Amino acid sequence: MPKQRLSKEGAILAGDVGGTKTILAYFDAKEIGRIAKQSRTFQNDKFSSFDELLAEFLKDANERPQALSLGVAGPVSGGQVQITNRPWSIDEEKLRTQFDLSEVFLLNDLKATAQAIPMLQPSDLHFLHEGKPVPNGNIAVIAPGTGLGEAFLTNVKGSYYARASEGGHTDFAPQTEMQDDLLAYLRKKFDHVSYERICSGSGIPNIYDFLNDNGMAEEPAWLLHQLEKAKDPTAVIVEAALDKEKESAISQMTMKIFVEVLAAEAGNLALKVGATAGVFIGGGITPRIMPLLQNGNFVEHFSSKGRYQTFLERIPIQVMLNTQAALLGAADYGLRQIEKT
Repeated sequence: MPKQRLSKEGAILAGDVGGTKTILAYFDAKEIGRIAKQSRTFQNDKFSSFDELLAEFLKDANERPQALSLGVAGPVSGGQVQITNRPWSIDEEKLRTQFDLSEVFLLNDLKATAQAIPMLQPSDLHFLHEGKPVPNGNIAVIAPGTGLGEAFLTNVKGSYYARASEGGHTDFAPQTEMQDDLLAYLRKKFDHVSYERICSGSGIPNIYDFLNDNGMAEEPAWLLHQLEKAKDPTAVIVEAALDKEKESAISQMTMKIFVEVLAAEAGNLALKVGATAGVFIGGGITPRIMPLLQNGNFVEHFSSKGRYQTFLERIPIQVMLNTQAALLGAADYGLRQIEKT
């Protein structure tokens, strides 16, 4: 099928396909706005494939998209992607044919998130550290969700371009004796211990189990009861750490380690890509734990890099509050690709 330009009335169907859930939403091709229309969220474990999920969405949709642009949690190569934390594979050409679409674009979900950063408004962001940004410098993006996503942006002749990365799967490097012990503990469970095994929704229970199995903090009976009933232990642990009425030292210690390791890896990423214009922290977990990020602990561990501490202290750090960033980025990317044809 030959590629076609979208008409002015055409619609782009954008998607944020993660390990746990998928969000699909329509955007007008003539105006990639901040508010999507016909947005739906799906729990991935209810579907055997993305194709099945997409068919379910289109069954009830009021219009047929001319183009599909998906930010997907996995490395994209040759128009194909295998989702890292979900046994799904997605193929551009297969989707084009199966759903009679003019265009299908796949990009890494963090590249989609990074693509949205130039479009965000001040209300979409919260400063953890203002720093002293370098105009037109590189930007780093790190986002703990089901997994740990990383990306970056480079400036070319005044315009920012998003770049994909799989940096969340690099080797975890402990910074304290307790983290040394955590690494040794996780080596018994996994062939390879990456930052994602700690700094993600799937990683938080790993920290909790380490503390509990080694008797480093008491597990309250009420919390054990909640965890036994919970489908998602991560949500229970996070909520317990933030609960001001019920004391849970083990949850608080879990999240303290999580924040410290996330901050250290954000600093690592900033050094690797020379993020002099800023670091942006996204993901579904981050906005929920703002009190744990704002106490100075994050900024301290972010910049604690020996001779490069001063360099990192100049870098602004912002939390992304807009939960539609990946959708916006995917839609914008799709439109830009079409405009090139």
